[in-house]
Amino acid sequence: MTDSNLPQGRDSLTDDLLWRGLIQDSTGLDELRELLDGGSTTFYVGFDPTAPSLHIGNLMQVVMARRLQQAGHRPLLLVGGATGQIGDPKESAERTLNPPEVIAGWVERIREQLSPFVTYSGENAAQLVNNLDWTGEMSVVEFLRDVGKHFPVNKMLAREVVKARLETGISYTEFSYQLLQANDYFELHRRHGCRLQYGGSDQWGNITAGVDYIRRRGAGPVEAFTTPLVTKADGTKFGKSETGTIWLDPQMTSPYAFYQFWVNADDRDVSRYLRYFSFRSREELEELEKATAERPQARLAQRALAEELTTLVHGEREMAQAVAASQALFGRGSLDELAPETLRAALTEAGLVHLDELPDVAGLLKESGLVPSMKEARRVIADGGAYVNNTRISEVDATVSADDLLHGRYLVLRRGKRSFAGVELRG
Repeated sequence: MTDSNLPQGRDSLTDDLLWRGLIQDSTGLDELRELLDGGSTTFYVGFDPTAPSLHIGNLMQVVMARRLQQAGHRPLLLVGGATGQIGDPKESAERTLNPPEVIAGWVERIREQLSPFVTYSGENAAQLVNNLDWTGEMSVVEFLRDVGKHFPVNKMLAREVVKARLETGISYTEFSYQLLQANDYFELHRRHGCRLQYGGSDQWGNITAGVDYIRRRGAGPVEAFTTPLVTKADGTKFGKSETGTIWLDPQMTSPYAFYQFWVNADDRDVSRYLRYFSFRSREELEELEKATAERPQARLAQRALAEELTTLVHGEREMAQAVAASQALFGRGSLDELAPETLRAALTEAGLVHLDELPDVAGLLKESGLVPSMKEARRVIADGGAYVNNTRISEVDATVSADDLLHGRYLVLRRGKRSFAGVELRG
């Protein structure tokens, strides 16, 4: 079924999602088409506050909410003030329960973080909701009678993550998580007319439990789908870099580091990432894929993806600073134009050494780790391969002064064309 409001020749929303590989499981593709292509539908996606910030593992769901809203659907963005206190079971071991006051703080931070991705005005205005609002009011007896009565234990035991934990042990707390999430869908359906839930593929068991629960309560019909697990071709975990998790909070992962994560995407992954995360059209993406295949060394796809997502998450200014830093550090732009926080973030990614006083240039190269010894440092300088703040150093006994410090405290050191490091003068 195709939306009659879509321009002629353009794929429906469902067709576009399928082409991008964004629908892995669904309660029924025909029913999903009817909801997505047949007018405005209220949908929800949930985020549990398990840390002070969302990370790029959550980005698929955030981008999907934006994508669906732009197609005319109404988002309910749920932050789990209740479910965050319980914890969805992991296959490895029990989660550590964080204090309620910590979770409450994380809820507010994540609510603020979600705000820029959707709009809160218009006919399909987004709404932020917290499942503590209805779960917190429910007594134990009400929960067992009104919710628990509808969940056969044999079905709950059949869930893969539960089966994986039966030998090592699983608490009733985590075992009951499925009931809480299912009740969220019921309450959102009852309160807001929500007819669609989506989430990551690891949530399929919880999501279908909610669909089934709504049916058992005599409500509905409702539908659901999942997005695929995002993976890396090299086997490493998506959302991780050499310096750790890539967070959406700029205080936890700088916009420069965020930009670099996408710029450094493997050639084998980048086309898939573009389909998942970019808002470019199918035609634009296919042209970009072709251009990238013809000139892989230019990393056109990586740069396009990095610029689009850095702008989406951190804004135009921070994206421009990240691009400028990437160019300036390799001598293709002015270091003086970089904001101090951007310069520091870039040098931290490369390797930032803190010194109480400044040795000569050879000593700086050695202290920064760009060369293993003073002998090698002098050789690199003599060969014309040493740079300070993008200026080539030709004298082996050259020194620097306080006037050379960027923003009064930083030096950018480079060996050759691609190896660089930073120095920060303390005090």
